[in-house]
Amino acid sequence: MHRPYTDRRVQFKFLPVLLFAISAAAQERHVIVISLDGFPASRLHDSNVPFPVLRRLARDGAIAEGMKPVNPTVTWPNHTSLVTGVLPAQHGLLYNGLPVRNGDGKSLRIEPWVEKKELVLVPTVADAARDAGQTTAEVDWVAIYPHTSVTWAFPERPQADQPEVRELIAEGVITTDEIRDSGKTAITMHDDAWVRAAARIIEKHKPNVLLMHLLTTDSVQHTYGTNTLAGNAALILADRQIERVLAAMDRAGIRDSTTLIIVSDHGFRSYRKRIAPNALLREQGLLRTPDDCDAWAISEGGTALVYVTRESKREVTVKAMQDLFRNIPGLTRVIWPAEFEQYGFPKWMPGGRMADLVLVAEPGYGFDGAIDGPVVSDVPGNIPAGAHGYLSGDPEMNEILVAWGAGSGWVSNWDWCLISMLPRPSRAFSASSGLPAAAR
Repeated sequence: MHRPYTDRRVQFKFLPVLLFAISAAAQERHVIVISLDGFPASRLHDSNVPFPVLRRLARDGAIAEGMKPVNPTVTWPNHTSLVTGVLPAQHGLLYNGLPVRNGDGKSLRIEPWVEKKELVLVPTVADAARDAGQTTAEVDWVAIYPHTSVTWAFPERPQADQPEVRELIAEGVITTDEIRDSGKTAITMHDDAWVRAAARIIEKHKPNVLLMHLLTTDSVQHTYGTNTLAGNAALILADRQIERVLAAMDRAGIRDSTTLIIVSDHGFRSYRKRIAPNALLREQGLLRTPDDCDAWAISEGGTALVYVTRESKREVTVKAMQDLFRNIPGLTRVIWPAEFEQYGFPKWMPGGRMADLVLVAEPGYGFDGAIDGPVVSDVPGNIPAGAHGYLSGDPEMNEILVAWGAGSGWVSNWDWCLISMLPRPSRAFSASSGLPAAAR
């Protein structure tokens, strides 16, 4: 049974993890946050998979049994909750970008390269740290463009003319070929470059706050599934990358004054069956082409968000969809607007970011964006693929949380709720000694 976000059966600790560490920090203190995209909590606790670095940090610091994500359990919404302390209903992120309506009767697209002031509706940790007079850095963080609240940035799509990138090229940390060819190289090469950039930023600049994000863990599990040889190998590689960050802290001489927080943004499930809601909409005459449709579904793995796209036919389209998704194999439930709040989704508003309904897949199934072909089909080759996006009450979506170093005692071996983990930046900073409140 899928349980709504307000379920309190798990033990939540209401301590301000990241912001507690930051607000306690003077200029000589440091917080480094490493997000390992899609690292499931269940894998970290699996003794058959070797994670010597993470487990050493957990032994010497602290570890949570698991951290419950927010809905939807995808990358940008959960990273944004991590650095704002609020649900998607408040910060506005539902996808890895902004849903853009292409016109009446047309499909929606997701646009990632939107300015942060338009994309994120509340202040972030980086904003609060900047306003408190602290230095900040980001490496491949999300929903943070342009970098007005960040002192040093090495973004997901670095450009050779960016100041920090020029600096790293001049120092031999990154090559111009790597920057030029970054759109063609494997994600493992990207992670390697991001770790090199982060290490140099730590050594040279010693930022008070560093947010960094690695992606190989997510990409490999999408392709090969979770708890597979390939998927676990990607997680093991991420464990080794943390050692490189620790070495950079030593070279910078800041190990004793640094709090290291290692998190993920969601877990993973493997699946062998695909559900194509747009193919179903097309079968029922609600979708002809992406440029001529009455409804459109955006698939996010374990959930799909369905929008009415032609306002003149809203009433008849909603009525048709009330029965449309019944008895579809693998489709376990439909969430309507009256239930959005209890799952942490935004309230539905005309023309807003939130969909008209949410479809939920059962384990073993994942949603697909195809508009042609069968509504339910096998994954090609019957080889398991991996997905997240399942409701946050699914324990396989639980994230990792390991803390080590200065002030890491606020984590214990409990279950955590990501959104319970952080207060709003303004509250954390205004409550801190000697630091100004963040702008409200």
